[in-house]
Amino acid sequence: MPIPDYFEFYGLPESFRPDEAALKRQYYALSREYHPDFHATASPEKQREILELATRNTDAYRTLSHPDQRMAYILGRHQLLEEGKQALPPDFLMEVMELNEQLMELEFEPDPALVSRLEMEVNELNDTLEAGIEPVLTGYEQLPAEARSAALAQVQTYYLKKRYLLRIRESLAKFATRS
Repeated sequence: MPIPDYFEFYGLPESFRPDEAALKRQYYALSREYHPDFHATASPEKQREILELATRNTDAYRTLSHPDQRMAYILGRHQLLEEGKQALPPDFLMEVMELNEQLMELEFEPDPALVSRLEMEVNELNDTLEAGIEPVLTGYEQLPAEARSAALAQVQTYYLKKRYLLRIRESLAKFATRS
């Protein structure tokens, strides 16, 4: 089943940084238009259609108003989150492997100083990732169609790296509470 185009549904261009005020305006306008109470006397088919549109409106707003969900949504629409299409650079994987090895050490020997150092390393790595991708996210909407695939590949790599870092942060949070 194809992924619905929420940007088209709202009449907005595909963007990693959409106009949030326009997004909210569209959501509220469509919420009023597709509110089931306003269609109580309509035929059962029309009521079903309105309910589907109201649900799509809610799903669209939830997805597009959250930056991480919006990013995953856009990547998914371009088939960039499918299994087997997710390769990360070897240097990043080595860096993550080293962090994971240190996390395993914490499993056997809790060390608050090591937890703090690892948190700092992960934060620095995350800050570097954020700074590197921001121009791509901000400029994506203005790119010509033929340049978008390269930008999407950069966003895909960023997204996957960020997910790795999130898992490491979750592990660190467990160790931080034990210390």
